[in-house]
Amino acid sequence: MKAAIVILNYNGKEMLERFLPNVIINSIFPIIVADNASTDGSCDFLAKSYPELEILNNSQNLGYAGGYNAALEQLKGRFTYYILLNSDVEVNAGWDCKLIHFLDQNSLAAGVQPKILSHQNPENFDYAGACGGFLDSLGYPYCRGRILNTIEKDEGQYDEILEVDWASGACLAIRTNVFEEFAGFRADFFAHMEEIELCWRIRKKGMKLYCLPQSTVYHLGGGTLSKTNAYKTYLNFRNSILMLYLNLDRKGFRNVFWKRLPLDMIAGVHLMFSQGWAHSLAVFWAYRDFFKMRRRMAKDSLLASKLVKGSSGRKVLSIILTYYFQGKKKFSQLGLVK
Repeated sequence: MKAAIVILNYNGKEMLERFLPNVIINSIFPIIVADNASTDGSCDFLAKSYPELEILNNSQNLGYAGGYNAALEQLKGRFTYYILLNSDVEVNAGWDCKLIHFLDQNSLAAGVQPKILSHQNPENFDYAGACGGFLDSLGYPYCRGRILNTIEKDEGQYDEILEVDWASGACLAIRTNVFEEFAGFRADFFAHMEEIELCWRIRKKGMKLYCLPQSTVYHLGGGTLSKTNAYKTYLNFRNSILMLYLNLDRKGFRNVFWKRLPLDMIAGVHLMFSQGWAHSLAVFWAYRDFFKMRRRMAKDSLLASKLVKGSSGRKVLSIILTYYFQGKKKFSQLGLVK
């Protein structure tokens, strides 16, 4: 079979009740739910309400990264493409066919994401992915349509199909042979930044990621971990540094690390005043655990001296300095696309 839509669930019965009917009605390809050992009755709900759906059961909560790895391992050999879809996403008719058709027509494309808008504010881009993701030279992510906490209104300004640095895990269509070649996500990441890290490894091998705005979905966000949860802050900072360590050579990592460290410490202080002590401390715990984890994790076989430049050959040196000191808060102001 050509493709499967795989939805990872962990105690998301409410999200499944709310969004799954929409996905079923508007999708062509079969839907498979992978459950991370939920305890909220999710599986009973699925068995009773949607007996026609295939359910994959993981023995424990393995997070986004390990959960998808375990689930897709069970699907080996059955599909040419996977569409990884968060459980809190609303879709439009034909959304899945457009993504798969794009991959069919573009042999160098390893994966593609749709335009992702906010479910709460459908005129605006979504925080997690927007219209395609990028990395600055220090490894900080930003998106076409969202830089830091500035989210743009979708006025068609980013409707061009564009090669990107990373595609959002909220909705990602990827070739199964590519996912398997790279052994999927880094399971130790658990959640957050894992799709960005995988996309970096993919791009180092010369493959490409894209955003296809002609396919549009609407993401609620925070279905598992809300922005107010300090654990989310911890995972984002820890995994971001791990990503750099695992993919850069020693010199390249040192060069980035000593530039990032003061910026992350400043971010920790800022979080203390904006979100409280728990978020501030999460930054410091993230660095502590990075040093604990780094020696037991295998580095990528193809190390880089610096982050891979985008398709335009340009890269923002620091999105933080550009945002705060140059006042460039929209992707269109960065001069990355001719």
